[in-house]
Amino acid sequence: MTIEEVISLICAAKHQHLTPVQELVLRQAWEGITYTNMARVSYYEADYLRNVASQLWQSLSGILGIPITKTNFRSMLRTRTLAPEQKKSIEAFSRDLLPVMPLEFPSSPVPLDSPFYIEHPPLEEYCYQELERPGSLIRIKGARKTGKSSLLARILACAKRRNYTTACIDFQQIDNRSLANLDKLLRSFCANISRQLNLQPKLDDYWDEELGSKISCTLYFQDYLFAQLNRPFVLALKEVNRIFEYPEIAREFLPLLRFWHEGANNPEAWQQLRLVVVHCTEVYVPLQLNQSPFNVGLPIQLSEFSLQQVQDLAERHRLDWANVREAQRLMAMVGGHPYLIRLALYRLGSQEVTLEQLLQEAPTLAGIYSDHLQSYLEILRKHPELAAALHKVVMASKGVKLEAIAACKLESLGLVKFNGDEVVPSCELYRLYFGTQLSPEKVFRASESFLRDRIKQLERENRELQRLCSLDDLTQLANRRYFSKQIELEWRRLARETAPLSLILCDIDFFKNYNDTYGHQAGDTCLQRVASAIHEVTRRPSDIVARYGGEEFAVILPRTEANGAVHVAERIREKVEALMIPHASSQVHLGFVTVSLGIASTIPESQHNSAILLRAADEALYLSKAQGRNRITLSPILNFGL
Repeated sequence: MTIEEVISLICAAKHQHLTPVQELVLRQAWEGITYTNMARVSYYEADYLRNVASQLWQSLSGILGIPITKTNFRSMLRTRTLAPEQKKSIEAFSRDLLPVMPLEFPSSPVPLDSPFYIEHPPLEEYCYQELERPGSLIRIKGARKTGKSSLLARILACAKRRNYTTACIDFQQIDNRSLANLDKLLRSFCANISRQLNLQPKLDDYWDEELGSKISCTLYFQDYLFAQLNRPFVLALKEVNRIFEYPEIAREFLPLLRFWHEGANNPEAWQQLRLVVVHCTEVYVPLQLNQSPFNVGLPIQLSEFSLQQVQDLAERHRLDWANVREAQRLMAMVGGHPYLIRLALYRLGSQEVTLEQLLQEAPTLAGIYSDHLQSYLEILRKHPELAAALHKVVMASKGVKLEAIAACKLESLGLVKFNGDEVVPSCELYRLYFGTQLSPEKVFRASESFLRDRIKQLERENRELQRLCSLDDLTQLANRRYFSKQIELEWRRLARETAPLSLILCDIDFFKNYNDTYGHQAGDTCLQRVASAIHEVTRRPSDIVARYGGEEFAVILPRTEANGAVHVAERIREKVEALMIPHASSQVHLGFVTVSLGIASTIPESQHNSAILLRAADEALYLSKAQGRNRITLSPILNFGL
């Protein structure tokens, strides 16, 4: 028996629910926790808990006909199975309670207290046992809507009952910018976990650029988080398949998880960690993956419902399916797919449709599965080779041999099952629907339309990529590469037009001291604010503002003479000073962040290039810094003979 079955058995025998304290005693005793430790986490007196437990052992002894005590509670019951009459008693008790329980639409993980959760023996017990092992890693994978999140919720609940610390990171909530940069991802990862544990994030105390992000993150866990916890820590990672979409990040982050898992064999601190990784296999198709890029730990793949489980679930939906015929008819259409079964039972239990009508309309656009089926159809239209392979499978009267990669990808979608070396449709619903929707003519037309749309999308993405390649990620100004290209273009253009060109170089004063005093995160914020101030001053469409170096900026001013450039530079200096960003370690007496600026201006000549303008502005900037900083210096008239 499982502890859930024990609790259900007592409830059915007493024909009433257990009190919260009774259930707590049973669950904690099952985990081998002493009454003294139960008292610490429950705020009941230990003697009171012993009295509650004594009554429970007495009840169980009477129900089972064998003496039950706290000492033998788990060892005696774990190896026993429920007798048929005991199962009937539990089912009868559950049916009596159902009229007061509203039905649940299957659109999200099944709540912990829901009567509509169907266990998958022995998978849950395997997971609960694995949590006890130091450094364990549980990997739950499968197609969408197969119960992965519902199982994860129960694993975390089990961990909390054992008084383990838990945290859960959902990668769907991490923005794309963080996922595209390993350092940003790991800092966000650590900060998120710290806040879930009610700990102050202390990233700058452990982050070391010389050591790198991965070692810094590892030290943060080992020397900070684990030192605060001093007990097992279950870290759940949902939707890890999003990491697969960023190959460079995946090549760094996934081995880091593997290292932590294997690290439990060495430093004692890492024995506290238990990882639970959940990912969807459907991502294999668009990413051209044939298998998961992460294959460590205990693999868990949820099975389909059995006929008995479907009957049980039907009763919980208040359906009077006295024999197996109705359950068999439903399963003949959708197999044991958890979501398809639950959606059907919800519609039937709500009396929205009859079983006859549901089965007749199931593979059509009028049926309850139309959204589910069309989402798959959209995927297949983007991958004509998979559509053609699936059409071959659904049109055959028996198993079909497919090319291995196509077969694995269709299986990762949940559309086919393996039968030896052959594949068959996962259920009759898919055979009927895709048999009509994936005819060669329809696939060809859909592919043509998809290719046209895809070409347009790629053109848009290419334009966006070119734009992003020209941007500095932190400040969102033009980057050094774009600056170098544009200043040379402006030089040549204005040389032809005999028009002036000015350049301003701007450097944040004593910025290294600022970083050392306030930390890198504050330094990044400072750079962003200064960049924004410079951008606000230069409003003409032809002006170009770029991040030239670490704390250095450049402003290209086409058709601007020296006096105009000096005016712009002074406005930049004043604008930055007005921000009043505190800078206690600055040697400028103001005590705020300031900038020094160098200006060069000339009319370009075609026999020279922009390097001479850049050199003059750089020399002017050097003079501004040498003369006390927070000032502007204009380079003298350029000498083209140099």
